Amino acid sequence: MLSTGALRAHLLAARLAGPVATSREESLRSYRLFAARDPRVTLGLDPEWGWGERDLLRLMADKCGVSPDPAHVSGPDVIDPERTLAGLDALAARIHDVAARRGAVLFGTGHPHRLLAFYAALADALSAAGCDVLTPAQGRCVDITTRFGVRTYNLDYVRGVALVREPGARGPASETGAHTHSPLPVRVALGAAATLRGRLPDLVVGDHGWVCGAGQLGIEAVGLADTDDPALFVGEAEGRVSVAVPLDDAVRSDYYRPLTRYVLNRACLSQ
Repeated sequence: MLSTGALRAHLLAARLAGPVATSREESLRSYRLFAARDPRVTLGLDPEWGWGERDLLRLMADKCGVSPDPAHVSGPDVIDPERTLAGLDALAARIHDVAARRGAVLFGTGHPHRLLAFYAALADALSAAGCDVLTPAQGRCVDITTRFGVRTYNLDYVRGVALVREPGARGPASETGAHTHSPLPVRVALGAAATLRGRLPDLVVGDHGWVCGAGQLGIEAVGLADTDDPALFVGEAEGRVSVAVPLDDAVRSDYYRPLTRYVLNRACLSQ
């Protein structure tokens, strides 16, 4: 069993917490864009409260541990490992609850290169516990606006985890899956789940638009978020995201394995 102390040490060594690769400049830019309601950073969330840049900085200092000083404008951003541990504990509690009632779960990621294996291990464990891991709208086309214009992707599932790929993409999903912040894939998946199966998920687990898009539609959603992803923490503050775990979401994929073991142990599930 991985102890809390050992995981804390791993978070710092792998730069999942502590000083992270996400720069202060990136984080502050995201807060400015969110305050302007830019859909690239709201991730499908329609905030109920008026969030200015200073409000967001205070929120992120509270939720993540970033510096609350607006004069701090450069260098690496910082995540408090204690907040990451608390978030992982809260995530494990939601995983335990849905496993106990053998609920339906939808997994999705906009970071397939980094986080696919993390979510897939949780999906495997929940499936083994009797949960229904949903895979609605397999192969469906999703048109997503990017900085290069509107591009068409296909919704795909790998080991129960949804992601999008360009049509005709070949090779492992961890290499060919697209990085996206869009909430459109989760909207397509939830629409298909409601229409074809008549059953919406009891829990959505993921990141970016998968979490915010589901939470905005009233589905319980939990996931991982970096310091430049304020939308998940705003959603948590406003009550539409159940858990937002602060950590660097773009380190090497194998660095997330100890987190998988920790969450499954806390959730009383085996990997």
